[in-house]
Amino acid sequence: MNKFLKILLALSAFVLGFGASTAALADDKVCTTCHDASWDKPILSIYQTKHGVKADPRTPGCQSCHGVSDGHLKNPGTAPDMTFAKKSKNTSEAKNDACLSCHKAGKRAHWDGSQHQGQGLACASCHTVHAVKDRVLSKATQPEVCYTCHKTQRAEFNKISHMPVPEGKMGCSDCHNPHGSTGPKLLVKNTVNETCFTCHADRRGPFLWEHAPVSDDCTNCHSQHGSNNAPLLKSKVPWLCQNCHTGDHASSLKSGSTMLSGNATTVNGKQAPGSVSAQVQTVGRSCLNCHVMIHGSNNPGPGAKFQR
Repeated sequence: MNKFLKILLALSAFVLGFGASTAALADDKVCTTCHDASWDKPILSIYQTKHGVKADPRTPGCQSCHGVSDGHLKNPGTAPDMTFAKKSKNTSEAKNDACLSCHKAGKRAHWDGSQHQGQGLACASCHTVHAVKDRVLSKATQPEVCYTCHKTQRAEFNKISHMPVPEGKMGCSDCHNPHGSTGPKLLVKNTVNETCFTCHADRRGPFLWEHAPVSDDCTNCHSQHGSNNAPLLKSKVPWLCQNCHTGDHASSLKSGSTMLSGNATTVNGKQAPGSVSAQVQTVGRSCLNCHVMIHGSNNPGPGAKFQR
């Protein structure tokens, strides 16, 4: 294709796009004659968004979403055929149909039957179409939109150890697909571990020696949103380990009149008293002092005990 032909095709596309843009704006003028810049809501801001790119013939107009609204045109006191406010006469299903007529594919393919659909949410419950910047599409502002319903998660992210969501380095949608998922809790992957491994690939394995609770579910030990125990642990070591491991390394431990053989870190499931020998105290202080490869090891020797 020579240079002249390329210029001719580009010019033709521009002329066709300009014609489509002019026609689309003429259709919108039916609405924007009243809903102008002086309107109490920033209606015209939509022309600064992807929904307002009139050169693209796929871009919707006012009537594409709100309907022809003949009754509203004759009597402005009557609502348009389709409105998206929370107190709208239209159902959530009707609102969503208006959006999903274009936005059905991709991440929204699993919307039908999802938890958010089951709760009666509409797209407009989270998205602000007419705003220049939709808050839910930015990692910095997205969490505040989610927190309007998920208040427990807000508290968890304010704990000492947390995922970097408050810092704006992550958004809720990095782990969750709010439009539906084949995994639990609207996760972007099929399992908790698969979702965690998208960032923590060094924990993926496979390992020669696997730690059962790790390969089962990361949340067996970690609080996924935030914890007051670093790093996101549900409780401090060694108490966390003692949920499964109740006996350990000392030859004996005196508890009252009973001599318990082989149980240095716990007595009846509780931390050993501070008066025991230095050896016992050292062993009981942190399992990770020795078992540093707790997520799994490929060392054929000490790796069997998750040692380096």
